Amino acid sequence: MNVSEAIRARRSVRKYKAAQIPDEDIKTILEAAMCAPSACNTRPWEFVVLRSDEAKQKALDIHPYAKHLAAASIGILVCGRPDLQEGIASGFFPQDCGAAIENILLQCTELGYGSCWCGIYPGEERTPKFKEAFGLTSTPVALIVVGVPDEEPAMRGFYDETRVKVL
Repeated sequence: MNVSEAIRARRSVRKYKAAQIPDEDIKTILEAAMCAPSACNTRPWEFVVLRSDEAKQKALDIHPYAKHLAAASIGILVCGRPDLQEGIASGFFPQDCGAAIENILLQCTELGYGSCWCGIYPGEERTPKFKEAFGLTSTPVALIVVGVPDEEPAMRGFYDETRVKVL
């Protein structure tokens, strides 16, 4: 699968089969995340893999739109580290984490896994709850649900010429 195919094949999957993801695939997914561009190459992120039922339940108790995590193999908390950015890079951690998240989604697609991006930051309610539940000093930006898909959602993205301005 090439990048163009992965972009067009990616879907937000919310139904999963019971299956484990091998450690080497998790490492490949996280390596893809860490290959994302970031402001001045500050790499202002860290990742928390939620594999145990207990860890997944903590996230389920906080995030009202991540109920599909219960059946998924893992969750990945993508967390921002604004403390790693200063000067002209300061404040860009949300965009940088967004780039890492998209790499996660595309790598999951290429490996045959389903995934779903569940936002956390800048939610004033969920952000502090995730920090407390998982003992984080970083800022939780998103919860990515990953697993073996048990559905094939239709493509929802499309090219819309009305949203393009050529000057």
